[in-house]
Amino acid sequence: MNERLMLGPLVLLGCLLIGCSSPGVVTPTLVLPVPMQVSYESELGIARLGQMLNSPGLTPEQRAELFFQRGVIFDRVGLRAMARLDFNRALRERPDFADAYNLNGVYLTQNQEFDEAYESFDSALELAPDYAYANLNRGIALYYGGRPRLAAQDLKVFLDQEPGDPYRLLLWYLALERMDPKAARVSLQQHQQQYGSDEWAWDIVNVYLGTVSEEQLLNRIAEESADNKELAERLCEAYFYLAKRAQHNGDPGQAEVYFKLALATNIYDFVEHRYSLLELDLIEQGGEPKR
Repeated sequence: MNERLMLGPLVLLGCLLIGCSSPGVVTPTLVLPVPMQVSYESELGIARLGQMLNSPGLTPEQRAELFFQRGVIFDRVGLRAMARLDFNRALRERPDFADAYNLNGVYLTQNQEFDEAYESFDSALELAPDYAYANLNRGIALYYGGRPRLAAQDLKVFLDQEPGDPYRLLLWYLALERMDPKAARVSLQQHQQQYGSDEWAWDIVNVYLGTVSEEQLLNRIAEESADNKELAERLCEAYFYLAKRAQHNGDPGQAEVYFKLALATNIYDFVEHRYSLLELDLIEQGGEPKR
């Protein structure tokens, strides 16, 4: 095993064992939340939707909506097999359900069933041509499926809906970087200059541009998060993009640590959590996203 690959987890474990001087900070560059747990509201929502599905006289459209809503909650709490089953049930009840095609495509992407994922997103966009989140998810599928040019086109459509959103910018940038890293960096810098703000997430972009350090980013997250939920959500996002940066910079060991830290937040329904798991699957298979 690569020595550097072992270093991050061992440093983390050592600090957890001996304690740290600042709450949440385990090394100069690591911040940890308490992993999120399944809420009472989510458990209650699953039970109520199950009862409603047993009600007599439901129309196919009503059953489809109830299956979809329960699938969304299953997804939120990490019960992915149950979520995918409910999304497929929703589609059987209502074959023109764009939202269900979209989320079904996300699961196909996570399973690396890329051709089927493209078909699912295509179906969603045929039914709802302005469905920007289907562009997002198809773009991500194309990225992991080794089609960065097409991925960049879809992710640019998604970015253009909200050009001031740093997450949309970063996802577009990752696709551009696969084709031409220098040109991608220029595009990132130009977009930051035009739309950047003092919102904390722009500091992730600034880390990529080299004007903010990883330690500064993580310290800001620790200081400004209102509660543990917000801390977990922000860290899930930040650690994913730090992992992608480490991966690009030729530090696979650090990337793996950051992907695992993103997963450890338990923010199951975030894009960054979903694809940290896929990234770790790819690492285990000995590869990266297809080129």
